[in-house]
Amino acid sequence: MSVQMPSRQSWRERWAGLFFVGPFLLLFAVFLLWPTVSGLWNSFFNTSLAGVDQEFLGLQNWREMFADSAVWSSLKNTLIFTAMSTPPLVVIALVMALLANRTGVLGWLLRFAYFAPFVLPATVVTLIWVWIYEPGFGLVNGLLTAGGFAEIDWLNTENRAMLAVVITTVWWTVGFNFLLYLAALQGIPEQVYEAADIDGASERQKLFRITLPLLRRTTALIAVLQLVASLKIFDQIYLMTNGGPNYATRPIIQYIYQNGFTNYRIGYASAISYMFFAIIVVVAVLQFKLFSGSKEDSA
Repeated sequence: MSVQMPSRQSWRERWAGLFFVGPFLLLFAVFLLWPTVSGLWNSFFNTSLAGVDQEFLGLQNWREMFADSAVWSSLKNTLIFTAMSTPPLVVIALVMALLANRTGVLGWLLRFAYFAPFVLPATVVTLIWVWIYEPGFGLVNGLLTAGGFAEIDWLNTENRAMLAVVITTVWWTVGFNFLLYLAALQGIPEQVYEAADIDGASERQKLFRITLPLLRRTTALIAVLQLVASLKIFDQIYLMTNGGPNYATRPIIQYIYQNGFTNYRIGYASAISYMFFAIIVVVAVLQFKLFSGSKEDSA
């Protein structure tokens, strides 16, 4: 059999494709691939923020990390926040999407009201909610005192501060999940519901037998995205409590920030970062496998 050599035209097409992909590959290598490799390399060194006077430490940063109680307490706070925020951000978004999808004339108003907080920057959101939680004149404490209850110093009480941040986060970010659910609901063909009406299905049956099963893939996507986003919590905690009181809300990313940019221990911060990155990857893969397995079982 004779082997055909690539024609000049095919080579031109290949080089043209590389030409169009080249700028992206360059940006990918400079801003993602190189920092990833450089960060892992720094985790084996004792280096300053300026990157001078590097001293090779081997696995010393990693050994110190596993023995550092602050790493595990901040990781615990991160996991607590994730466990508290992820379920309501999925469930509430679904309920909001069902309400907005069923509403006729006022549907646009609900869509705007649900999604509007998501476009606000973190500084504005935290400023609003710090005032809401403020003792003496805050809205929440005003409602408590009006109902005959005692005021609560939400952001300065260890067993209340995390709950306050979770409520703020749900109010702020649920609009994105709502938008994904709404798009998925609008993608369900009307013929499916018409056939169910002909068979005499009730609204409850249509919800649990048609709508929710058809939203399973969207729910899996939202759950994975929300889990990863919650694990990377930093902005609102840093602005509302700065990790307090008594480090009760300090997430692991804030501890990484403190070691890297306050204590100037870039190598140690890099080691913690890669340990946390591995945890995120493992959790995301396990969750994806869980949803994939449940989908195959139901099929």
